[in-house]
Amino acid sequence: MKGIPAVLSSAVAITLLLGACASVPADASSQELSLYRAHAGPQVASFSYLGHMDSWKALGDNTIAVWTRPSEAWLIELTGICNNLEDTPFIGLSRQVGQVHTGSQVLVHDPSKVKSSCYIRAIRPLDTAAIGEAEKQTRDATGSGPQGDHRSAGM
Repeated sequence: MKGIPAVLSSAVAITLLLGACASVPADASSQELSLYRAHAGPQVASFSYLGHMDSWKALGDNTIAVWTRPSEAWLIELTGICNNLEDTPFIGLSRQVGQVHTGSQVLVHDPSKVKSSCYIRAIRPLDTAAIGEAEKQTRDATGSGPQGDHRSAGM
């Protein structure tokens, strides 16, 4: 049992990923969160995560979308408010035996280098094709809308 904190710390450190900063107006963020929730499947206990995240996107101060592959994404709801989530260039996910579970940590590094942890309350798979089509329809109808500006995890 005494090796678990070291393993957890290593897993979090290994999974820190770089992204580009982006800020979204509150009403746009709320509309986008509604879109993602509408295209999320039923809650699951965990998902496979081998330490590579294609990209991620903050959808408010307690929800993120994480792409583990270009066509595989997860809506992750966090407990409470996760400070600086929308402004951070870095997040990390803790995992055990290649799985991210409800109750796992999301490590947030804000621009001032302060680290904070938030905990996963719920995980739901996202229908990425339906989200892409809905975003395209919104852009076509209004000439604006979500631009798929999720943060690249690559360097």
